[in-house]
Amino acid sequence: MPTNISLRQPYSVLVVIYNKNKDFLLIQRADDANFWQSVTGGIDEGETAITTAYRELLEETGIDARALGLVIREHHKTNQYTIREQWRHRYQADALINTEYVFSICVPDNTAIKLNPNEHTDFIWLPQQQAADKAWSASNQAEILDL
Repeated sequence: MPTNISLRQPYSVLVVIYNKNKDFLLIQRADDANFWQSVTGGIDEGETAITTAYRELLEETGIDARALGLVIREHHKTNQYTIREQWRHRYQADALINTEYVFSICVPDNTAIKLNPNEHTDFIWLPQQQAADKAWSASNQAEILDL
């Protein structure tokens, strides 16, 4: 049966969001209540990692960094991890390892968050260590602590 849904490439971004008080934003996945994370998302065909970071930030949190005059900082770093079994059907055939490009952004303390309910159900601001402890993935934990 033909489909218009294209499968993801095994490349994504991680955008760690924090404020001047070093509180970090975590968002809860709609498909797994125990999975708290920073903004993540797949890099679309022909899209650059930084373009994806701005797009995913807006799609997942409602934060329009460009409109607010905020800059997403590229860390010039990647992480690799095994794609979770329950997500492999979303990826190109035989994709087992995902490469994640790391970014961060510092936002004003009063930044409004508007979640995409299809992807995330809740959000929380936490101090650095608590955010790292709550983040599901090891790469997300490490990047929170590195800031």
